[in-house]
Amino acid sequence: MRSTFVVALLIAGGVANQALAQPNLPSPQKAYSYDPKPGNVLSPDLLFRDEAGQDVRLGSVLHRPVLLVLAQYRCAMLCTQVLNGLVEGLRGLPVNAGDRFEVLVISFDAREGADLAAAKKASYLAEYGRPGTDRGWHFWTGSQPSIDALTDAVGFRYAYSEPSDRFAHPSGVVVLTAQGTISGYIDGIDFPTARLQAALDEAAAGRVAPPVPMVRRVLLLCYDYDPVNGSMTVNVMKAVRGAGAATVLGIGLSLVLAWRRERRTACRSQATVVN
Repeated sequence: MRSTFVVALLIAGGVANQALAQPNLPSPQKAYSYDPKPGNVLSPDLLFRDEAGQDVRLGSVLHRPVLLVLAQYRCAMLCTQVLNGLVEGLRGLPVNAGDRFEVLVISFDAREGADLAAAKKASYLAEYGRPGTDRGWHFWTGSQPSIDALTDAVGFRYAYSEPSDRFAHPSGVVVLTAQGTISGYIDGIDFPTARLQAALDEAAAGRVAPPVPMVRRVLLLCYDYDPVNGSMTVNVMKAVRGAGAATVLGIGLSLVLAWRRERRTACRSQATVVN
């Protein structure tokens, strides 16, 4: 079921790339994707608020590698899929959050407050299922200047549509060293344990991964452009229909290739008998 949803999101991203390419709108791949900045050092003085509404600085978690996720807590679709995928991958690690690494989730929606952050933290700690890890998994909110400074520093490009009250944004995890240096990025909504472990090992060693060709910058958006009101609206059904069409096409192609292989085998068999 999860893989079907991923395919739907990928195709929705392709639809969005075409639909959003309208006059007076920026290119979606440039405007709503990560612009990787490996090696960039984040300011430890960036100020946010924790789940209790207390002021905290980014430097307070920079004493070990950090898995940083930018999300909107009210987003029930893409952001939720990212966090679900992260929890799934983290469960396979032999160490807990807070032991050798930190998990830091920061809302990029300045309207969200500590109540939402606290509820989100409680939900995901319960799903993570490892007692005593609450100090290693953080859900923060912040003011617009702090959010702008952070998103610019990590190259997180996003846009807000007022008519639909939704954001277009990329998905993934930013991996930081203990010094706040961007070690690398993990794109998408699935984060295999082996990939998380490798990224954390690189960050722990202070290494910076070279930029990966961003073929996967095709956006995982559940949005479609509505030319009537100029907004981006959710269009999951179109994505699901597209996923179904892609599946049928794939099955058909597989059958054609199998038939051609059988035909070639039969022809070779006939030639051997004649000779």
